[in-house]
Amino acid sequence: MPDPTHTPPAQQIAVSCKGVTKTFGTGAAAFQALRGVDLEVRTGELLMLVGPSGCGKTTLISTIAGVLRRDGGECSVFGHDYLSMTEQETTRFRGEHIGFVFQAFNLIPTLTAAENVSTPLVIKGMKRKPAVAEAREMLRKVGFDERMLESSPVDLSGGQQQRVAIARALVHQPDLIVCDEPTSALDSETGRKVMELMRGLALASNRALIVVTHDARIYEFADRIARMEDGRITGIETPQRPAASASEILTTLKP
Repeated sequence: MPDPTHTPPAQQIAVSCKGVTKTFGTGAAAFQALRGVDLEVRTGELLMLVGPSGCGKTTLISTIAGVLRRDGGECSVFGHDYLSMTEQETTRFRGEHIGFVFQAFNLIPTLTAAENVSTPLVIKGMKRKPAVAEAREMLRKVGFDERMLESSPVDLSGGQQQRVAIARALVHQPDLIVCDEPTSALDSETGRKVMELMRGLALASNRALIVVTHDARIYEFADRIARMEDGRITGIETPQRPAASASEILTTLKP
């Protein structure tokens, strides 16, 4: 039973973007992917970023996650600005505070599923054996059985590889989770389970999630939906169908 005296932590600004720009190429071949993006993401929320292909969604989340460096404007993640960090400091910050689900998965082909998922923990200094044990547990949460845990990426389907990528992004409990089309290769039931898991993590802690998607089936899991077009945020709305409460989500996650 919930504690009536418990007060949930106040929402904070996890990500703040003001006038962010990013251009690829130079001269006549230059393409401005971000054209002055303004966006705030709060702790304890799942924000979905939607819009047509090529509108700048992946560029924006890659900039927020420190994979790309912006050309102009301001962008901070939990008060930290990548432009004030060295490349080594940026890599360390991302490894400790950010989980990124890449659309291309980016799994290491020579490692098993469990070993792939354990890599963020090993990078943070955890010994291999407990890291793999935690990785196996996270993989079970996204629907892997014992046989699949030791499979290599080449022996897994696209949907299974996507679940490995999601588990890898979640296993070290990052403050910011950024996902590029996390349900694109998943069937409806598995997609819902994955979104319940990710939303439960956001509701149960002081984290924030950003999900880029074209999958209208998962809109109901969003607290807010930001629409993007031609490199700009054109509007932010609340889904008509409210997402499940924290208590409901946490109940679904119990064994």
